[in-house]
Amino acid sequence: MGDKKRKFKFMNSIFWVSFSIIFLFALWGALAPGALAEQATIIYDFIANTFGWFYLAFVLFLIIFNFYLAFSKYGKIRLGGDNARPKYPLFTWIAMLFSCGFGVSIVFWGVAEPMTHFGTPPPFDGNIEAGTPEAARTAMWNAFFNNGIHQWASFTFVGLAISYFIYRQEERSLISDTMNSVIGDTGKKPLRNTIDIIAVIATVMGVATTLGLSVLQINGGLGSVFNVPSGTQTQIIIVIAMFLFFMISTLSGLDRGIKYLSNVNLGLALILMITVLFIGPTGFILETITMGVGDYLQNFFQASLRLDQYTDGTWVQDWPIYYWAWTIAWSPFVGMFVARISRGRTVREFVLGVMVSPPFIGIIWIGIFGGTAVNFDLFHGTDIAGAVAEDETTALFSMLENLPLGDILSILSICLLFTFLVTSADSATFVLGMMTSNGNTDPSVVVKVIWGTLIAVLAVVLIISAGLEGLQTASLIGALPFSIVLFIACVSLLKSIRQDYRETRRKMEEERQRKIREQIENNNN
Repeated sequence: MGDKKRKFKFMNSIFWVSFSIIFLFALWGALAPGALAEQATIIYDFIANTFGWFYLAFVLFLIIFNFYLAFSKYGKIRLGGDNARPKYPLFTWIAMLFSCGFGVSIVFWGVAEPMTHFGTPPPFDGNIEAGTPEAARTAMWNAFFNNGIHQWASFTFVGLAISYFIYRQEERSLISDTMNSVIGDTGKKPLRNTIDIIAVIATVMGVATTLGLSVLQINGGLGSVFNVPSGTQTQIIIVIAMFLFFMISTLSGLDRGIKYLSNVNLGLALILMITVLFIGPTGFILETITMGVGDYLQNFFQASLRLDQYTDGTWVQDWPIYYWAWTIAWSPFVGMFVARISRGRTVREFVLGVMVSPPFIGIIWIGIFGGTAVNFDLFHGTDIAGAVAEDETTALFSMLENLPLGDILSILSICLLFTFLVTSADSATFVLGMMTSNGNTDPSVVVKVIWGTLIAVLAVVLIISAGLEGLQTASLIGALPFSIVLFIACVSLLKSIRQDYRETRRKMEEERQRKIREQIENNNN
């Protein structure tokens, strides 16, 4: 009887409605790829032009909100009770954060983005000539900014909200339960289901975008190193291989599969970074990181809200707006997964760990790999910027081929991308299983396989039908409604954490008064 209940635990309206919507979207792309590509362009332009300002303002708001909670009197609140302690060591925790979050993005854009800006400078710093030292400087700090703490603001908030309501309020692992302080603890089933369905759809769109980018870059790497032809057939083979490996990881469980792969990911990333740092232009790299971080901090608030409506350009919508939308769409998955591995951390530890540590690693990665590429183009006559303009997916490998041990480093990079791909798919299906199984923290293998299959199919459909723009559009569509959900969750979290703090202080005061009374009684006796 218990097995039967477990088997059908995911057969609820959240699962069926979200599955049906995503399945129909994938079917549309498979049957009419041209129509999907055309509509993707129209929708992307409309959302980016109409709501771009909202994405910028909202993500800055989340950064301020997260830091407020971390450094306020609420920062010492421990997720899981006052006596709870973290399950995972710091290195493993950060490795799992990095692997389930934007490890894929950093590897994909670590060379491609700064070299794109180097070849086509952003239109905000005057008439900078492409390929010049001035272009290099603005390219690096803009790449740092686009991959900095803004990317992790929504991840941090969603993870914190879910962690708090699961471990402090004993709620379910559902986005709708983070709003109980606003919508009430019980009832309102249609509203709750709608919120969770929006979260599932946003997650699938964000996951499909990330997996699609990984597949494109792995294909580019295989072409650069082994002359494997680029195209649909190769990309489908990569997706099938990813599916098989993530199934093995899924069957191994969270504490074995994802944990071990995450440590492998971070270990490989550190090996690559250290190797390139020392066999590349070491002094130039360190100076580039130092100056880039200074420029990043100096321009932080101005860049957070800049738009290009006066120039009629598209740079902002092509870069920060796209990134912020991607992270918002990706945040239910990352937030849910981060919450699952963060019991025992204080609010302050959580915010600093999630919103600062992975972006710090990302900035170092971009400084090393992007800085090396810039150095080669500036001083050694290469044309990596030109190669990137022709095909973004080969950016990393175009840089590595100019280094000693280039082929070995390229093979390691392909391995890193693949393990990131597997851990992202594995952890995403785990989270989607929880979200569509009434918050069950141990979803069945069946539901994880269903979601893994659908995500893989959707990633292939988007790549085939609309390419990179289709992937970007999927993120924008998923992020817009979910950002409204997140704002309500902010209000709910702040309201609940204030009540929790007051209740904790009241209990502490009662305990203090009790001890004083006991001491007085003992003295009288």
